[in-house]
Amino acid sequence: MSGTITISDWRAVLAEAHTALRNAVAGVGAEDQHLRTPCEQWSVAQVIQHATGDQMAFTSAITGGPGPSENPFTPSGQIDGEPQAILNPALDASAEAWATVEDDAPAVANPLPQGPMPAWLAGGACALDAAVHAWDIAMATGQPSPLTPELARPLMVVATNIVEPLRAYGAYAPALDTDSGADDVAVLLRYLGRPTTWTR
Repeated sequence: MSGTITISDWRAVLAEAHTALRNAVAGVGAEDQHLRTPCEQWSVAQVIQHATGDQMAFTSAITGGPGPSENPFTPSGQIDGEPQAILNPALDASAEAWATVEDDAPAVANPLPQGPMPAWLAGGACALDAAVHAWDIAMATGQPSPLTPELARPLMVVATNIVEPLRAYGAYAPALDTDSGADDVAVLLRYLGRPTTWTR
């Protein structure tokens, strides 16, 4: 595996992941919300609700403020109004919360069962969640993939540090086999249980 994530670049990775999710949701039309996604048994609306709730959960862990009003793992699939209206405030609050975290903080509170983590890993976990759900939404709605090799490489470092214990909670599907010639994006997606051949 090439590349690494360092203390100095986790903020850039998080910002790019947030932008990817924001842009993917901006491309969702009212008629798209019911479409199926690579998240098995979840619609586009449910993935948006889940991703929004996850960002709120990270924010709450850092600030001590309120978390999501509904369980991100049982999203209703009913969004009143524009999806951006629920997502964008959550992303803004997440970015503001992470801005209060020191670059090299050794133990950052987060909603994951592993407990406090170094800033680069906790921030990377938040970025991983945003980026992979941006991909889910983009694929479901016929948008270009928001994942680039430059983003996938550091996210894979994060994934290999946090994902295995989370599979037991249903947060990620079992890893899929990866061909030896797969690029960094495919390696990440298949490690997270996403079939890279998924089609609408």
